[in-house]
Amino acid sequence: MSVTDEIKSRLDIIELVSQTVKLRRTGKNYSGFCPFHPNSRTPAFVIFPDSGTWRCFGQCNEGGDIFKFVMKKEGWDFATTLKYLAEKAGVVLEPPNPARQAEEEEHSRLRALLEDAVNFFRHNLLNTPNGKEALAFLQHRGLQPATIETFGLGYAPDSFNAAMQYFTSKGYTQQELLDAGVATERQGGEAPHHGGEGVYDRFRHRVMFPIRDMAGRMAGFGARILRPDDVPKFLNSPQTPLFDKGHLLYGLDQARKPIRAQDQVVIVEGYLDVIVLHQGGFTNTVSPMGTALTEDQLRLLKRFTRRIVLALDADAAGEKATLRGLELARQTLNHVDELVFDARGLIRHEARLQADVRVTTIPAGMDPDEVVLRDPEEWRKILASAQPVVIHVMNTLARSRNIDDPKTKSEIAAQVMPLIADVPDAVEREDYRQRLARLLRIDERALTGGSPAAHPVGRRSGRRGAGAVGGSADKAPVITVQNKSFELETYCLRMLLRQPDTLYLLDRALQHAGLSRLSQQDFEHTDHQLLARLIFQSLEQEDHDPIQYIHQNAAGSLNALADDLLKPFERGEPTSEKLREELVRTVLQLRSEHIHQGIEQIRFLQEDLQEQGEMSLGPYQELFIQYMQSRDKLDRALAQPLQFE
Repeated sequence: MSVTDEIKSRLDIIELVSQTVKLRRTGKNYSGFCPFHPNSRTPAFVIFPDSGTWRCFGQCNEGGDIFKFVMKKEGWDFATTLKYLAEKAGVVLEPPNPARQAEEEEHSRLRALLEDAVNFFRHNLLNTPNGKEALAFLQHRGLQPATIETFGLGYAPDSFNAAMQYFTSKGYTQQELLDAGVATERQGGEAPHHGGEGVYDRFRHRVMFPIRDMAGRMAGFGARILRPDDVPKFLNSPQTPLFDKGHLLYGLDQARKPIRAQDQVVIVEGYLDVIVLHQGGFTNTVSPMGTALTEDQLRLLKRFTRRIVLALDADAAGEKATLRGLELARQTLNHVDELVFDARGLIRHEARLQADVRVTTIPAGMDPDEVVLRDPEEWRKILASAQPVVIHVMNTLARSRNIDDPKTKSEIAAQVMPLIADVPDAVEREDYRQRLARLLRIDERALTGGSPAAHPVGRRSGRRGAGAVGGSADKAPVITVQNKSFELETYCLRMLLRQPDTLYLLDRALQHAGLSRLSQQDFEHTDHQLLARLIFQSLEQEDHDPIQYIHQNAAGSLNALADDLLKPFERGEPTSEKLREELVRTVLQLRSEHIHQGIEQIRFLQEDLQEQGEMSLGPYQELFIQYMQSRDKLDRALAQPLQFE
């Protein structure tokens, strides 16, 4: 994979563009007002997530990928853009050299070998007597001929050298066969089973499943036994330059468009589960190939959807894999904007949930493919009844246990409460706590107090809940991850501290857009409010330079905060013109974020009122209208060119 491809695979074009462009989903694509020319009537700017590209169908009539967008937006050349996006994606840039070019050519050669291997194994499945057993196995599992063709399934002959002879006759070397994972080498001390040769076919008498990366390029193989006594049951390609199991998801090359279209991905355990589900019309299905989900796999999925359903097998190993996957999914996706703490350790805001991770309950003794073959509608109902993470864990732990036993109650609470403590949304935490109390038939207060080792979950304290009744006495680590409004406030103050006089130009631009001047109330975090007030005061006095005044009057942590915000930008200091433009855009985005949070809160209150039989917003109606009017005004301001005079 080239460096640019690596960067594109790690960065989501939707996330990057939405930092400066208000996007709206239209089918499987996203549209908005083009940021490169004035236009507030027709959203002619479109992003195509499947291809990772954008295009303006208006005045610009331009388009491109994530690189072209940043180059046009920032006015940078390709080298600067490459460095910026590589740093953002966590990709290490290496200068071009003959060795790198040779490596790319080698990878291309290995992919060609693997494509030839697909044809070799497919021929053996469909056109040889020995392949009939494998074909009968696939047909017995419910696969249709068109499905076998679509997924390129094959058969590895029951031989130690059939593949070796075939590929060497086509000009491939023994080393290339080893590098591609088609052949394997006898380890020291291992007795040869095939005439004494040190290198032999890796896959023998197995059904072959080609594994492709997200772009559809061959990466390796998965192989399943046909003889019950053979081991292991499933054998994958070894770690190679192309095959890294933790970075791949089986079926994603065919599922990515359906996942985007349905805004949901279903994760199952096995190859056949994926294939049969696709055959049955459930084409948004992928598999981590029998392992726990990795952060890289979830990063891939996050590019297409944040609605994840884990539909793993119901046996003991599947249940453990489910819980492992849930834990990683929670850490990787749900906590993009975790709990937010101000300088005094008090919780000010909580992040919105960044992924909806749910778990299915599959009938005991069955696999997903068996359910779909028996009744597709049954599978559809199973997906529809998938449960949120915490509820699934509660029910799993309580299943087949005597919850009337006080010890059992304590054990379940000790395992579930840390999960509840990790949920970033306060309303969800409260709901889960109430559910757990009802499940255990105890007073909810027993879950939030009662033990010196337990920290009340969801209270406005300076640390996350450390645990539960009967849990460890160790204190939970202090987490200091900021949310979007915190980051916007920080960025705004960084620019104001550099050039406090820019405040006058900012206020003028806001007034041109029909908006109020910047005030202390635009900042929600206490330290930010205090620092903003000092900046305003520094411009009202004439005895000292503004920065000098701020440092003289900022006490303790506030002075340290000012020093930290004045540290150089990683990409270099902005010009005066760039700074004032960024400042205005940041303030507009900050206000938009505050309004969005307010609207979401009112919508929650509306649901609460509806549950009580009240169909109107009641006392919140006027506030809701004000929010909507303010949002429209901000949207217009964000879509218009800035005016400072």
